[in-house]
Amino acid sequence: MRFVSSFIFLLAAVSLSCKREERTFRVEPPSADAVENVAVSSLFPGAQPTTGPVNNDYEKNAYALAEGKRLFGQYNCSGCHANGGGGIGPPLIDDEWLYGYEPQQVYATILQGRPNGMPSFMGKVPDYQIWELAAYVRSMSGLVPSAAAPGRNDDIQGPPPENSIDTSKPPKNTRIPS
Repeated sequence: MRFVSSFIFLLAAVSLSCKREERTFRVEPPSADAVENVAVSSLFPGAQPTTGPVNNDYEKNAYALAEGKRLFGQYNCSGCHANGGGGIGPPLIDDEWLYGYEPQQVYATILQGRPNGMPSFMGKVPDYQIWELAAYVRSMSGLVPSAAAPGRNDDIQGPPPENSIDTSKPPKNTRIPS
């Protein structure tokens, strides 16, 4: 009987002491109203642009970032941005952002488009998907927490370059013919 009561006490202590990580799959997107007056340069007419960054909770949510990655492929963003490395469009994995790197600036770029190539997705893509795309685009440059950021695609990974292989050791699993 004493063994059973100590086992119940131990089970109760363990179950009460463990706090599981809470993950939500759906996060409320930021308000699109905050993007109305986004500064993309120091020149602007009319009202002052918003100065502080918008808190995009999608950047802390692994599911939302994975959805942004999926949308990046489905909307053929890789066609111009070449998986973030740049092609016809500018690279997304560097630290030079022509129209700003804050969440609301990336959102405005996707929503409104930019001259000389970036199309506008206003009315074609729902706001929450634009926020997911903005979060994923920022993750490419390491601007989101690494615990939530998605991994690289298998097609981007490859063997190490030849100049970084240690030539003093023979490759493993090689057999000398007898």
